Amino acid sequence: MKPRNILLLAALLSLILAASGITRAASKPVMVYYMPWFTAKPYCDSWGWHWTMNHFNPDTMNASGERQIASWYYPLIGPYDSSDPVLLEYHVLLMKLAGIDGVIVDWYGSANFLDYGINNQATVKLFQFTRKAGLKFSICYEDQTIQHMIDGNYLAASDAIFHAQREMLYLQTNFFSDASYLRLKCRPVLLNFGPQHFMVSSNWEDIFSVLVATNQPAFFTEDNRLPVSTGAFSWPPMWMSQAPGTGGVLSGAALKSYLADFDQKAGTWPTFISSAFPRFHDIYQRAGVRNYWGYLGDRHGDTLRETLSRGMTNSSAIVQVVTWNDFGEGSMVEPTQEYGYRDLGIIQDFRRQYLESDFSRNTNDLTMALRFYNLRRQSLTNIAISAELDRIFTNIVSGKIEVANLQLDQLIKQTSK
Repeated sequence: MKPRNILLLAALLSLILAASGITRAASKPVMVYYMPWFTAKPYCDSWGWHWTMNHFNPDTMNASGERQIASWYYPLIGPYDSSDPVLLEYHVLLMKLAGIDGVIVDWYGSANFLDYGINNQATVKLFQFTRKAGLKFSICYEDQTIQHMIDGNYLAASDAIFHAQREMLYLQTNFFSDASYLRLKCRPVLLNFGPQHFMVSSNWEDIFSVLVATNQPAFFTEDNRLPVSTGAFSWPPMWMSQAPGTGGVLSGAALKSYLADFDQKAGTWPTFISSAFPRFHDIYQRAGVRNYWGYLGDRHGDTLRETLSRGMTNSSAIVQVVTWNDFGEGSMVEPTQEYGYRDLGIIQDFRRQYLESDFSRNTNDLTMALRFYNLRRQSLTNIAISAELDRIFTNIVSGKIEVANLQLDQLIKQTSK
């Protein structure tokens, strides 16, 4: 073959490979892992455990007006209640403006045990707002709850499978059957944070047997695939930071080794979920809850950039950003006083690079959500302003950003007179 033909063939091959990479990335939804477990004043009459950890007192404020909370980081809007509609509206607007496709909710079930029922109510409310915003929705089921309920004499061990079946029926009725629920090859996507109680595939086969054929889930467990599952998802491997000589720090080399090993074994599965994360910096030891899980540095955003790049370019079916708002473990990408909108700006950049070349949103657009939130909070009893804010919300989630921005500016000026 002539050298010129070889060069042309090589160029053509590189274009084909590049195009296939773009196609592969473009088919991936980018989801954020969401915690619905925060309880806060004044929406409720007390502060919940995830803000206090029975150690911190959010009623105590520093000189800057920031409340004392169970986190090294401070939400841009301060500590909040997961059931507050104003908060949920703010969150979905941020996600939409950041180019995020949906949420994966950490779900403890629907039982009226500990805070599970309250968290489930917050999950249902969040679902109403993700649906309004045109976002996808998915569930990560925590089967560790089964053992907690057994230990608390709420559930007999012999009823464990039956209880989990009822939870699946709850998911089918309330979430799976909705058009906005995330599906993979026509099957509802269901994650499991473990397994931690139902350790064998036959347990899950029994649990899923109550679901109709169209709702048999695309099931993903953590780190390792069960025979019953479609695949697994990666997670920050903080256990590696407990090895002798690490000083409790997860190094960049150790993280890369874990992710490379995960991708290699995942290559033999039908598919998998790739997780991206900004950092890990828990406050458990300071709160007196347990020893630290370990520390993964933020590295000025490079940890998120590198893990997100891997998720965009590997053969995973879904990318999940871990997490939206786990303030106790410091892994949040929700805007904070410390990092502002930086992490969401990184997600915007990667959406533009890998998924949607004409995606035009930037961090300046993200500020709309906070301005919207503040005005909504101030105007809860004003029917006229509330109606106008409803219209602005619709314009934002419909992509009419310039129109919405102008409307919001005018409304803020009008109310400040």
